[in-house]
Amino acid sequence: MDSEMANERRIVFFCSASKEIDPIYNQAAREAIRAACSLGYTIVSGGTVKGTMGELADEVVRCGGRHVGVIPRFMAGFLYPDLSETVWTETMDERKVKMREGTQAAIALPGGIGTLDELIETLTLAKLGLYGGKILALNINGFYEPLKALLDHYVATGMLDVPSRNLIKFPETVGELSDILK
Repeated sequence: MDSEMANERRIVFFCSASKEIDPIYNQAAREAIRAACSLGYTIVSGGTVKGTMGELADEVVRCGGRHVGVIPRFMAGFLYPDLSETVWTETMDERKVKMREGTQAAIALPGGIGTLDELIETLTLAKLGLYGGKILALNINGFYEPLKALLDHYVATGMLDVPSRNLIKFPETVGELSDILK
């Protein structure tokens, strides 16, 4: 980790690349970005113009925040043009590693299977002691209720211990999310 990264507070946001989602999720994403920027965090994301990622990037620009986009070279055609910094990777796996690097929190906004993959991998790394940031899934309109139920099922069946289950929080509002990040 370079010295500039060591001195900044960073949050990685995992989110949807789809445009075909309920607008309430993009509104929550914009509010979450405003909250994170107001708390002085550098935003790290997938760095594309697609879906919620593009909405998130637009909001960072409106807030005057710092935004690091991490993107595989094969997705160069979708690069958001106004990033503060672009980190290029060769693979999606490398992208996930670089996105989490040096972050104090990983936040999953409502998203698809890519977001789920990023979130579960981060939770697994935390369980193994390899990620020390907070892990949050913004549960707008109950979006993450099925995941909460699945994790609770894993606990009930002995597949997941309670301390590991408690590594992830599910704030229901941006206000709750902001309180956790302070």
